[in-house]
Amino acid sequence: MSTSQPSVFHPGNTALITGGASGIGLALATKCKSANMNVIICDINTENLSSAQTALEKVDGSGKVKTLQLDVSQIENWEKAKELVESEFENKLHLLALNAGRSIAAPSKPWSDPSYFTNTLATNTFGITNGLCALLPYVTGHEESSSIIITGSKQGITNPPGNAAYNASKAAVKSLAESLSFTLKDKKNTSVHLLVPGWTFTGMTGGGGVKEKPKGAWFPGQVVEYLVQKMQEGKFYVIVPDNDVSEEMDRKRMLWDRLDLVEGRPPLTRWRREFDGEFREWSEKNSV
Repeated sequence: MSTSQPSVFHPGNTALITGGASGIGLALATKCKSANMNVIICDINTENLSSAQTALEKVDGSGKVKTLQLDVSQIENWEKAKELVESEFENKLHLLALNAGRSIAAPSKPWSDPSYFTNTLATNTFGITNGLCALLPYVTGHEESSSIIITGSKQGITNPPGNAAYNASKAAVKSLAESLSFTLKDKKNTSVHLLVPGWTFTGMTGGGGVKEKPKGAWFPGQVVEYLVQKMQEGKFYVIVPDNDVSEEMDRKRMLWDRLDLVEGRPPLTRWRREFDGEFREWSEKNSV
């Protein structure tokens, strides 16, 4: 297999990354800048944007760095992104990474709190659809190679109890990414990738005063390197492992979830007391 990077990581190409001022988004922006690409980082946090721009300007690379304060949940905010692409980057995007997300702690009575669901889906799900509706023509409207990365979550696949709104928002993201990939299947120069990180030490997962990366987590840069490898291999699903959960265990957990449906079991049997031990026994006997 070739060790060259995907063709979108090419000098002079332009990337736009939401949630780009920290975590995986900033690591991807750093990767792009080091490939001499132009980088537009979008984030709702102006302080993080300022720090990210300073950090990126120190990265070796000849591309421009632009920042946009952007609330992805508000469709009118995306006009600023469109104007920037049109005025400074010849109406072209080569890499669109829709990575912005939020995790709101579930309230004590989630099913009585519509704002918990509304606010979570506004960013995690409608932030994706808003970005696609605003910017897809700039990604697909030229004949150069382009890629779209959409950040999902393992919680949107296996649906563990505890944060129904977040799980639902990311399940919708998975569905949207799959539909987009199918829609663009005949556009051979545009690829779509669903990035599903493992345990990553980011601003979202590394909060609560935790300053040091836990042993089981990956750094954002590790996630980006894995993503680039899978993009090079032409993979749509980029299911990222971590230091606690292997690729095979991820496959087993996803398959077990689907077997709930296929075999007519109740949902979420991995966490049901009456099924205690069954997943562990099955996983020890089977390879996936």
